[in-house]
Amino acid sequence: MMHAPGAFAPSFAVKSRLDAYVADRDFDKPTLVIDVDRVETQFNALKAGLGRADIHYAVKANPAREIIARLVDLGSHFDAASREEIRLCLSEGAAPSEVSFGNTIKRASDIAWAHDQGITLFAADAEEELEKIAAHAPGARVYIRLIVEVSEADWPLSRKFGCDRDTAMRLLDVAKALGLNPVGFSFHVGSQTRRAEMWAPTLDQMSAIWKAAKDAGHDLTLLNIGGGFPAFYGEEIQAPTDYAAAVMDLIEARFAGVAQIMAEPGRGMVAEAGVIVAEVMLVSRKSDRDMHRWVYLDIGRFSGLAETEGEAIRYQFETLRDADPMGPCIMAGPSCDSADVLYEKRPMQLPLTLKSGDRVLIRNTGAYTSTYSSVCFNGFPPLDVVVI
Repeated sequence: MMHAPGAFAPSFAVKSRLDAYVADRDFDKPTLVIDVDRVETQFNALKAGLGRADIHYAVKANPAREIIARLVDLGSHFDAASREEIRLCLSEGAAPSEVSFGNTIKRASDIAWAHDQGITLFAADAEEELEKIAAHAPGARVYIRLIVEVSEADWPLSRKFGCDRDTAMRLLDVAKALGLNPVGFSFHVGSQTRRAEMWAPTLDQMSAIWKAAKDAGHDLTLLNIGGGFPAFYGEEIQAPTDYAAAVMDLIEARFAGVAQIMAEPGRGMVAEAGVIVAEVMLVSRKSDRDMHRWVYLDIGRFSGLAETEGEAIRYQFETLRDADPMGPCIMAGPSCDSADVLYEKRPMQLPLTLKSGDRVLIRNTGAYTSTYSSVCFNGFPPLDVVVI
């Protein structure tokens, strides 16, 4: 089943609360508009499919205070990557038991601070990290992050995080020796894993390690399946409830009887709740022989669209001229950095009549845009955020 949120017609005809807000206002700089009601809808859809799994929203996807407050009200738990993310969740009413410190790279002082706040669940993928946790959060529950060697995600998250099977087995023993409580494993199948069946190879790998740990005498009770829940960027994805339910079926078939399952949706929770309102700054060609136009927007890789790196995430663009003939173009941001090019290997189709000053809507940009926005690189303002 293809899942795509209701889109504007080229006239920007009003079809939702989000669209009505955008259509009725002028914006003097790039602005992300988030509809928190749509975040709630997505939470409920994912929860319906995930069943007994606890949702730990990945705060890094979008830490807008209004989103955190709404999710607290809905009973969500949270995956925090830093002291400030923990502080945010607690300030909006989340209980310490509902927040995990999921970054495997933590400052010792932040571990101690989190422990003082009542945080008891920490991630690790290295012996030194366990030593820091033992020293500053004695007796804490820890889960070991496993490296994912096989991923069908659009954006695999290998190499930087996780450890292999043998290291993981050793770290369980190290954690015990340090007085910690090693409760299980975590992994991340890869960002934007568009279909549930794409999880199968990763789950096969993870279940083999889980079984080996159980056979070695470790009493594992927690499986953290991470994120990977997709958003619509133009390619077919399953509807959220169907997707989550299918993933859980795959997990239950391989991890029967595990006491606690955590899921950490970020992109899949908030991406489709947001739209960026941007403006065309220039349309040009480099020469009379140039095959493609260059379209420069007032937002680029350094002001919110960092996920265009490698053209991995292909955002959906809409303009008032979408009924006009289309043609390929290279898209770039406004900064004086030559790396600030969004799409060149696979040019985007935009109206041939597009010109400077035209409004452009960038759809499904509620995730990893405001958090990637730099502070006035080249003097361009960081991405403004409005939550309705």
